[in-house]
Amino acid sequence: MSLATVYSRAQVAIHSVEVQIEVHLANGLPAMNIIGLPETSVKESKDRVRSALSNCQFEFPARRITVSLAPADLPKQGSRYDVAIATALLAATGQLSPDTLGQYEILGELSLSGEIRPVKSVLPAALSCKIADKTLILPEQNLAEALLVEGIKCIPVTHLLDVVNAISESREPVCSGSNEQASTIPDYQSLYSDLSDVRGQHMAKRGLTVAAAGSHNLLFIGPPGTGKTMLASRLPGLLPELTNQEAIESATVYSVSGNHDVASQWKKRPFRAPHHTASAVSLVGGGSQPRPGEVSLAHNGILFLDELPEFDRKVLEVLREPLESGEICISRATQQSQFPAKFQLVAAMNPCPCGHYGSSIHSCSCSAEQVQRYRAKLSGPFLDRIDMHIEVAALPQGSLSVRQPVAEITSSEIRERVEQCRQRQLARQGKTNAQLSPAELPKIMRISENAEKMLEMAMTKFGISARAYHRILKLSLTISDLAQCQEIEAKHMTEALGFRYFDRPVRPMAIGS
Repeated sequence: MSLATVYSRAQVAIHSVEVQIEVHLANGLPAMNIIGLPETSVKESKDRVRSALSNCQFEFPARRITVSLAPADLPKQGSRYDVAIATALLAATGQLSPDTLGQYEILGELSLSGEIRPVKSVLPAALSCKIADKTLILPEQNLAEALLVEGIKCIPVTHLLDVVNAISESREPVCSGSNEQASTIPDYQSLYSDLSDVRGQHMAKRGLTVAAAGSHNLLFIGPPGTGKTMLASRLPGLLPELTNQEAIESATVYSVSGNHDVASQWKKRPFRAPHHTASAVSLVGGGSQPRPGEVSLAHNGILFLDELPEFDRKVLEVLREPLESGEICISRATQQSQFPAKFQLVAAMNPCPCGHYGSSIHSCSCSAEQVQRYRAKLSGPFLDRIDMHIEVAALPQGSLSVRQPVAEITSSEIRERVEQCRQRQLARQGKTNAQLSPAELPKIMRISENAEKMLEMAMTKFGISARAYHRILKLSLTISDLAQCQEIEAKHMTEALGFRYFDRPVRPMAIGS
């Protein structure tokens, strides 16, 4: 037989498309051509396949070999097709029976000795393979990642000879009847630092609770060393555990990004903290072959931006669309790639360049123009998309003493309240409050007359935009849900407005500052 067909999978954004690999042998000068829009690494597979077959004592035919990767209009990249091409070539030369090849999908990179190396983006391939009801032959190092898909049938291999033996002997696949990785995960709370480690800062802790309960974006403003970064790093431990669907979504993005250790991150809330020198492409994703950026890697988790004004303003502006839509679309001349980006933004900043503006302990050395220029790095539309601006003041003297008794509330106690609040929101509207659209708010919330008047007065006095108006409403709704009230009362609105630092009038500079 001079023609054989084997199936594999191509990566397209976070999805996996079936690729049909056909190998045909013809008379003519010995040559091996790969067609079907292969990039350089795919074209190089012919040399890896030739060496691997020779070193495994298989015959490499001295004929004209044509390898077709269909669909022909889909760009192919990476070394993931090596093992599939080698298998199809063995079937075309009669060294392997082609009868059962249709029930397998094959992934893996070949070394020159025939060893099989791991590849990226195995999880989306496993999801699609399960839907197609086929058995996935893959590198053993990728097995843990594939088994995250419930019901997948896999055959792990370490060498090309293992592939031949598995197909020839119809080896029984490894099946994941249930998610086997879940049992190996440590206790959820042990994955994160505890909020009780942070002394004082009760308003900031209250803000974290509200932000966790309603999935609100949050900005901490305060002098250096007041605990802003510590507070932000405790937020993942206050959030409910990821559902299976959310965990699969997050793990898929990690898999596509090239992370081979996806299983170890299973059901752990993503917490991404890029440096302030990060570029716009590193945040939202991109490249000639689009890859997910930090906003997608933080999907279903937290994106933490420390020293917020130190980020380039153009970099921050690219976050405006994903903050609203929960996804990012990267367009190129030949393709469009869409990645999920439903993240919770948490940021921290100093109130001025020296960090001591408004402090009662240190004198600020910045001029009014310097303070204004520093804050102008954050545009109004960007700040409008942040629900909460919380001031984190310096702690009073003696509050950090080791002799002081520690009676701080723990993350597990707050998480219990957050879970109850989220269950209330999901039962009422099927989503968290922060995800409500302006059109949905009047149908869901009930607000007292006093609370409504208070918000109208604040909107007039402080010049609050329509977007900020709706965000304050959603914030007060979360505070009401935490208190288990049936309507938004004046006290809930007061607290919500108190979480809007940048909506207040600017305080005068201290004398001599």
